[in-house]
This record gives sequence, C-alpha cells and structure tokens, in this order.
Amino acid sequence: MRSPLNAVARSRSVSLWVVLVLALAGSLPVAAEGDEAAAWLKRLGPALNMTSYRGVFVYARGDSVHSMQIAHRYHKGVVEERLVLQDGGSGEILRKGVNVVCVLPETGAIKLDQVIPLGPFADAFAGQWVPVRRWYRAEMKGEGRVAGYDVVSLALSARDSFRYSYRLWLEKSSGLLVKSQVSNAEGDVLEHFQFTSLQIGGDIPDSEFEIRTEGREVSGTLNSPPSRASTVQHMKGWQLGWRPDGFMPAAAPGPGKGQAVAFSDGLAAFSVFVEPADELNMPTGASRIGATTVYMHKVRKSGSAFLVTVVGELPPKTARRVAESVRIENELALRAGGS
Repeated sequence: MRSPLNAVARSRSVSLWVVLVLALAGSLPVAAEGDEAAAWLKRLGPALNMTSYRGVFVYARGDSVHSMQIAHRYHKGVVEERLVLQDGGSGEILRKGVNVVCVLPETGAIKLDQVIPLGPFADAFAGQWVPVRRWYRAEMKGEGRVAGYDVVSLALSARDSFRYSYRLWLEKSSGLLVKSQVSNAEGDVLEHFQFTSLQIGGDIPDSEFEIRTEGREVSGTLNSPPSRASTVQHMKGWQLGWRPDGFMPAAAPGPGKGQAVAFSDGLAAFSVFVEPADELNMPTGASRIGATTVYMHKVRKSGSAFLVTVVGELPPKTARRVAESVRIENELALRAGGS
C-alpha cells in the first residue's frame, strides 16, 4: 500500500487535503498558567471539540486560496465533523469518533489515518498538556470581530529558529478558533485561515454528517499515541536522531510497508515517513507551499534504498535536519511493515 507521502508528492489536490488537515493540527490544546493569554489558550482545545458550529472558512497558502465548508458537533459523547471542499475540485472528509472517511473523486482516495494528526479530530492530543511557553512567547494583541463574532487576538512568537510563529483569534464566548496566521522569522504571513461565515451553537441535524460526494471511500481509524520513549528512540525499523525540542509523538505508526510517526509541540505538527525506495524515482530536497514543507531524503542501508519524507509546519532547514537524522536499523522490518 502506498504511503500518504507518495500522494503528497504526486497530486496537488491530495496535497491540499493533507496540508489543510495539518494546518488544523495547529488548533490543538496547549497548557500555560498565570496570565490572560494562557487562560485563553487553555480554552482552545475544549472549544474545538465540545462546541457545535458550522460555517465556511478560507484557507490561503502562498498565492493559492481555497474554501472549505465545515459542520462540527459533540453528540452523545462523540465528536463528529464533516469537511467539504468548496473549490478547486470536490471531495470531503467525515469523522465520527475515531473513524475517518476521506473521498476524493477526481484522484481516487487517500487514507488520512493516524499517521497525520487531524486537528480537531486528534483525540490523541487531548491528554498532552504541552508547556507551550517554553517554545513560544504568548501575549494578548487586542480585540476585534470575525464573521460577526467578537474575538480576542493573541500572538505566539517562536523562541527559536526551528519553528514558525502564530497569531490566533478566538471567539469570546466559546473560545473557538475563528482565524489564524502562520508567519516566518521575517514576519511574512505564510498561511492564513479565517471563517467567512459561522454559526456557533444550535442543533445540527444528522444529515449534516453523511457522505454526499460520489466516489470511492477510504476509511481510517485514529489510534492513541504511542509511548514516547519507545517511539522516539526505536521506531519499527528506523530511528529519529534529532527533532526540535518540544515536539512529542502524537500518533502511532500505521499498517503497511514502511513506517510513519507524527510529532507536535502543541501548535505545529510534522510527520516523518520512511519507506522502501527501490521502485520509487522521487525527487529529493525541499518544496514548500505556504508554511508546509515537504523534504525528501534517500538513505541506504546494506545496499537497499529508503525514502525519508518529512512533511509539516516546519521551516525548510528544520525539516532537512529532521530528515537527515533518520537512521535505518532494520530494513526487513520496514519492508514488512514492521510485522
């Protein structure tokens, strides 16, 4: 089974979906104490999961702008969410609890499973209270209005050069994230997310959470995060020698040939994919769309070639350092999918 990285490299439409999902991973719960910004950040995760809302948001990466319709509710103890692409092709993602279905009629389907943290989908993050102020400086930036709602704005500025900085706008009553920006060290806005229409609260009917797009459906299941020690030090067949401080395992390796694991510092997220490269003729090096970098690097072990891909919200130099730190320990485990 082809890993998600191949779809990322070969298809712009599939890449859009992966990047959108990764971008939503920035909307994760964080922990901090003692000031107003910290109090607002602490509300962010619960608001995303337990608030019912629906609307349309725009998502800009570099020169491309796309819109997505979303419906979200917390129903009988289960998070349900449906995302529908509004332009640039058709497709949708549906999540009910730990079950995720993705449909991309124009290009087939891609399995967006536990190797990529699914933003509001990512229950794996719910218990990981990250000391975000070790990696970002949090400060309030004022008030305003977004999509007809009163909001507060706060900035999270990176304390090192290995990650980007963030600006968040949260709706006052619920704490729901309604707008965000990702910026580099020079202050350039690389990605932008904002609701253009939004309804918070109220009943959302069951019909809003049914797949309506014609096409082949591919399902996945979200798993709990692996133990940090075993995952970071000894993945199945490979080892990650370096990652930026604060990035912890966020999702377990999935089945199939090759292995992958996702990491998050509570705001940014990236995934590392490692797979046999014998039949792959993929370009190596870095490419960037908005704040999302894809860095591909080949590694040889005992005469066999393997492709390492890092994809996520990282500066290119960080993604490169992560990719080049990967060491192959057991090529047979990688070829067999770790079984």
